[in-house]
Amino acid sequence: MAQEIERKFLVRDHRWRDQADAGEQLVQGYLVSSSALTVRVRIRARTAWLTLKGASVGISRSEFEYPIPLADAEAMLAEFALGPVIDKVRHRVPCGEHLWEVDVFAGENAGLVLAEIELTRPDEHFEHPPWVGSEVSADPRYYNVNLARHPYRRW
Repeated sequence: MAQEIERKFLVRDHRWRDQADAGEQLVQGYLVSSSALTVRVRIRARTAWLTLKGASVGISRSEFEYPIPLADAEAMLAEFALGPVIDKVRHRVPCGEHLWEVDVFAGENAGLVLAEIELTRPDEHFEHPPWVGSEVSADPRYYNVNLARHPYRRW
């Protein structure tokens, strides 16, 4: 079983861009969302995945991801997505011994920029870059599934 251990932060300014890659567009939608299970379809660079995530326990949760045909992903998003799809560009930014992912949202979530770091343990130490702001790991408003249902621009 795969385990996702992730912390999420607001981004305070654009200094992260100095070290970032060019980024890649991600389009994703949620097919199921409950306290016990989230099912997501994601399209990136003409490839697609179906992801199942369990309930969060602190900053950890079970995660299973499977490649699926692009046409199937597009059909699932069109027919089954709960609310608007999430559209964002994900940039990778190295800092210390870790790789941060900075998501710049578009569409209904335009104006929102979040940084995430995946860890191997919940108590793992990591360097906080100067462009990282407040932690929002425990704030459900910033979960992508909730951004699909209650977009940032409507807050």
